[in-house]
Amino acid sequence: MKTLSTFLALFFVTLLAVAQDDMTTVWETKLDHKISYYGTDLADDAASYSFAADDKKITVFNNADGSTVWSSAYKDIAPRLRKVDELEAFWESNTIFLFDRKLGKDQIACIDMKTGALLWTSDKYQNVTEEAVVYIPEEDGFAITLKSQLVFIKARTGEEVWNTAKFSGTVGRYVYNPNDRTLVMVNFMPSGLMALFTGYKNQIVRINMKNGEVLWENTYIGRAEKKVITKEFIFDLSVVDDKVFLRINGIQVYDYNTGASLWSAAFDFTADVVKGPSGTKKFGVYGAVADPVVVGNDVYVLDMSNKKNQYVKKYDLQTGRLLWTSYEIKGARVIPGMDVIGDKITLQIGGRVETQFYREYRSGDSWVKEWGVTYPEVKPFGVEALNTKDGTLAWESEKFRKGITNAILIGDDYIVSSGKSLYNLDINTGADKFEVPVSKGGVGQAALIMPYKDNIVIVIGEKGVSTFNADNGDLLTSGKYKKSTLFERFEDLVIMQTEKADVAAFDVDTGKFKEFKARKESGFSLTTDGEHLFVYEKRVVSKVKTR
Repeated sequence: MKTLSTFLALFFVTLLAVAQDDMTTVWETKLDHKISYYGTDLADDAASYSFAADDKKITVFNNADGSTVWSSAYKDIAPRLRKVDELEAFWESNTIFLFDRKLGKDQIACIDMKTGALLWTSDKYQNVTEEAVVYIPEEDGFAITLKSQLVFIKARTGEEVWNTAKFSGTVGRYVYNPNDRTLVMVNFMPSGLMALFTGYKNQIVRINMKNGEVLWENTYIGRAEKKVITKEFIFDLSVVDDKVFLRINGIQVYDYNTGASLWSAAFDFTADVVKGPSGTKKFGVYGAVADPVVVGNDVYVLDMSNKKNQYVKKYDLQTGRLLWTSYEIKGARVIPGMDVIGDKITLQIGGRVETQFYREYRSGDSWVKEWGVTYPEVKPFGVEALNTKDGTLAWESEKFRKGITNAILIGDDYIVSSGKSLYNLDINTGADKFEVPVSKGGVGQAALIMPYKDNIVIVIGEKGVSTFNADNGDLLTSGKYKKSTLFERFEDLVIMQTEKADVAAFDVDTGKFKEFKARKESGFSLTTDGEHLFVYEKRVVSKVKTR
């Protein structure tokens, strides 16, 4: 009887594991050209549209039903174009930039995204890449970075409004003042474009957008970056009460009216802790250093300027006065996590960091272009807590010397994953409130953990997704899949992707998932509401439902 019960239990578990639904296809459109480039209007409303293209032809299609809005060869849009080496869509301006490289005779064409009509074309700007063009919607124009100057042109006509040699690099984050039409903006160096610029230096400026006059200029510490694939800035800029706050490897504060440095708690840090794969053209490492934490009028900043010795420093937010420097944290290569809970500062030393890359490599007789996101572990590992009063060591846990993925804060629960187990650590002593093996979830070791709602831990496993109660460690849901990695997360939805480009959309609340089996090297775009996934395969575009 026991054998029969065991058999039935295993049968039903197996049945549940394989009896998952496929994602419902809303529509499928086959194009008459390959898909080398694509762009999706992630808003996915009734009036939205997206595009797919190769180096000779582009098709724009309706998001609602997949019908073709227009399709054309580049040579028919702009007679001087024969091919496209790069393509960049600017959704806010309803335009697409086409770049044709011709060894000193580069052509740029700007077309209307909705109609395919040519707006303007130019050979005036040479060696421009898509990363060097930034649309500024408040002025309806493009800031284009050249080797020795920044030019600003009208979006729909290409007319040059002004140029300045006082700003180098590409326009990064900015704050626009509509009252006087000025911008406070930070420059940055796009990945792989160091050779493009002459005399590059870190700059933060305030510029008059009417004529390009630089009202003031200063320098900043650190390296401003944009992620390789998702294009998110990994620094922040804001203006509050006539003060400019730049958050990059700490905090730097400037006077809004004069540009004078008021105070700085920043450091230089290069995240060279992980190497890119073979054939890498663009590569970035992100999340290696935790962001500053502001609690009331106190600011806690990690100082990682020295690769052998690190510190936590506490500052007064208003004056920048250094209140204390912590004891020395020795040998940490990355410190991805820092939280303040009550009178304790928790530090996650080592663990998972994010990398994004673009590479080209040869496979047989053809070249393969690959975009990828990975989450490698960086040693050494550890978890410790400091006292907020003076920065002295409060406690240190020995449990994570062999491994750690990441640590998260859910309410006052400090949850740490070693990869094999989940721990809820007492914030005052470092003692375990509970330890639970991740294997209870049935999805292999944890690659990452994420907070959900008020008391739920999402475990991104090697083979699926599970959830645990953050208060007591009880297993809540489990969705077992095949070997896969995290593609994207949206609230209660987690998308996992295999090496062969199969994807599974997990409902975090139930553990159930829906699957779509795509061709290898397909591209995906998840809409902002998480309801649909656009799939780009060779010559086919599909829109599928994730739920």
